[in-house]
Amino acid sequence: MAEQAQIFKIFDLYETDNLVVEDPGLKNVINLKPKLILKTSGRNFQKFGQTKVNLVERLINHLGVAGHRGKKHKIILGTSTGKYSRNARIVLNAFEQVAKKTGKNPVAVFLKAVEKSAPRDEVTVIEYGGARYPQAVDVSPLRRVNLAIKHIVQGASDKAFGKKKDIAQALAEEIILASEENGDSFAFKKKNESEKQADSAR
Repeated sequence: MAEQAQIFKIFDLYETDNLVVEDPGLKNVINLKPKLILKTSGRNFQKFGQTKVNLVERLINHLGVAGHRGKKHKIILGTSTGKYSRNARIVLNAFEQVAKKTGKNPVAVFLKAVEKSAPRDEVTVIEYGGARYPQAVDVSPLRRVNLAIKHIVQGASDKAFGKKKDIAQALAEEIILASEENGDSFAFKKKNESEKQADSAR
């Protein structure tokens, strides 16, 4: 009798084989390849290396720098440290809460949240004749995913900072709200702001 093939799952809990990236612009930059241990240890430090890193691992990595605003690390958070195992535990707890609240695969809900909160346009500044003008530009697919993950983490950390709610609860709530395109989601709000500013700068 032939042995059944081993099916790898994320955290050995959540399957990703049947997940499909619906946004055609993000298909090549979102990696959902299942791994038992989501830790590349910096081995993908190369051009477009982030596309080889699992989407959930990218979320774990962003949790360590949740205090970054702009170019400075402005807020020091006790929950978000450089310790990978602690950040992974926060994501695991958040996923458990997402699964409990929605009854769906939390990786699928997180994927949808990233797709819904990834901005398509943003504003940059160009200098012409000594004057500076705002100019609307399209956002590259890799940057779209990075911005979506960054805003999901920042929204969660803001909801948990100095509040009774812990970071895992806030992260689960932010992921669910973003996946539903809810206006209370920080990430979805930032996406709308970015696209409105780009429309006015055309």
